[in-house]
Amino acid sequence: MQIKPRQHLLDIWQAMARHSFDDGKLVRGDTDGLSSVADAERLLCLLYPATEVPAFRLDQPDTTERDVLRALERVGSRLEIPPNLIAALTQFMRTHTGTDDSPTFSGGHYFRPSGPGGTVSHEQRQLGVVDSYSMSVTLCLATLGFLKVYEGTTTRPEVLRAIAELREATNARLTSAMVSLLRSFSVNVFDAESEQGKRLIQVIGQGGQSDRIVLQQFSRRLRPLRATIIESLSRGIQVDEGIRDESQLFECGWAWGIVKDAPKITDLTVDVPGQPDGVADRLPYVYFTVVALDGIQDLFSDRTLTLGLLDEDQQKLAEMLRLRWELSQQYWSAIARFGGERWPLEDLPWQTTGLRLESEYFSLTVAAIVVHDLVRRKATDDDLTRTVAIMERLADRGRVTSRMTKNDPTLRLHTPGVTMPLAGSERTGDPLLWRMTDFSAQLLKRIIQLAELSRNIGAQDRLLRLAEQSFEHLWRRRIDEEEGAGLWDNIQAVYPEAQDAGLRLSWSITERVTECLVAARILYEQEPIRSPELAELARELLSEATHLFGREQLEASAAADGARARAMRSIESRLDHARSLVDDRPATAFALALPVLQELDTLAQARGAAAQEV
Repeated sequence: MQIKPRQHLLDIWQAMARHSFDDGKLVRGDTDGLSSVADAERLLCLLYPATEVPAFRLDQPDTTERDVLRALERVGSRLEIPPNLIAALTQFMRTHTGTDDSPTFSGGHYFRPSGPGGTVSHEQRQLGVVDSYSMSVTLCLATLGFLKVYEGTTTRPEVLRAIAELREATNARLTSAMVSLLRSFSVNVFDAESEQGKRLIQVIGQGGQSDRIVLQQFSRRLRPLRATIIESLSRGIQVDEGIRDESQLFECGWAWGIVKDAPKITDLTVDVPGQPDGVADRLPYVYFTVVALDGIQDLFSDRTLTLGLLDEDQQKLAEMLRLRWELSQQYWSAIARFGGERWPLEDLPWQTTGLRLESEYFSLTVAAIVVHDLVRRKATDDDLTRTVAIMERLADRGRVTSRMTKNDPTLRLHTPGVTMPLAGSERTGDPLLWRMTDFSAQLLKRIIQLAELSRNIGAQDRLLRLAEQSFEHLWRRRIDEEEGAGLWDNIQAVYPEAQDAGLRLSWSITERVTECLVAARILYEQEPIRSPELAELARELLSEATHLFGREQLEASAAADGARARAMRSIESRLDHARSLVDDRPATAFALALPVLQELDTLAQARGAAAQEV
């Protein structure tokens, strides 16, 4: 199934508007108010394309296109959509604000009890989680950009007041989310002889070397990163002094929430209220690290910088987050590609060290960090080829591109999903779990990101085919009836064996698919990959065509409005156009040159036949 970003995004917008808006007002669904994560995901399904895709812009009503207006009929008319969207965003900000007027980042119903008889208390549902912090960064930046453009198009006093209120609330939430991400970052130092140390050595020791050799390799390869962390002790990173000992192992990244004893951020020009005490163990999770990386990179996007969306304090926080972003990315990319011949990432499924879990989902999250790193450092063809092969294996093992077998245990990857214990949550009551059910959507997102990065024709062709297969799998999983029609997720549509998986509206999967379609648009906007071999052939064809065209011009000129004169002008125009494309689009230049050569040959033959008759 070919991915058609524009049409598929319009389909999602129409379904989202039908489900979530009534006469222009955002309606409260079953998940509203129960999870700031789900509520942010729902709004991003609309706001993310509106701020990232020029054809879907809603901040300049005079330029809103007709098919967009048809899809958003339930949201309002051309002039009503922006104020109604502002009202919906204001409703979100108010809903997720505490009694002390500080933003809240509740995981809500996304938190699960650890056992059949366990419960999640009201206080536990209000706990902040990295998913919410990261999603809030993306939502707030999209909102600020939307307001900055739309404000210049309206003079209505009540709308300008609503804009001012929403901007103030959004800035407060963005600052609070950035502070919470800083307080959730963790560096965990542990001994090589500990259980966690032995598991890490087992994961990265792919060559069969002794533990001592692996430890030496770890120390040598991670020495520059360790030095950067030690240097960063004065810049707010909390870490055990054991990091200075090169015989110690370490991990860095994001815990599931604010870590226990995390200091409050105070060195800003204004006080940031609502900095709750942390409860999470100082244990980095690769899943929450990927979630944080996705949100933090939005702080440095071209749109954020061009529109100047960050104030002075937020710019300072962004630089602090950039440091942690770099540390985490470099660490996990190095661990995933550790050693010489075989990457640990290629040994599926990935085994976590802190919680002793293993799953293809964790392989995908580690692969996502590798993709981030490949984008950052301009990957080699070998790195790309190996990562493409990993994606193909994950798609197969996850039964996205292959069929389920009888009693296939892989079904649990999709329903009920992969669960992780949240270390430290037992301090607040019964231990909590976090469940991930979006394997297929995350896989598609990383495949498209890799395809955007790749400048190798073979690798990109494999990725595009894999993306189309994965997208078809996901598109078949849309709900086709009742509430949520046109949204996700209907597991049984592709896995009939999932008897217990009924229709369940998942804003998480719906938002991920929306992200994928925006990324696909960016991919298609790139210039095609240039083939040097085809470029050389195109130049040879054009050289011959130019020479024959010059020879044809030696003949007696015909009347300016005659058939031969018109043909000559057409040939000259097409040759000029083909020459202008030969460097960037050699295949197109090649295709344009062939009919020109055929036409020149036809003219030559006609002239020869006429000469024989004379």
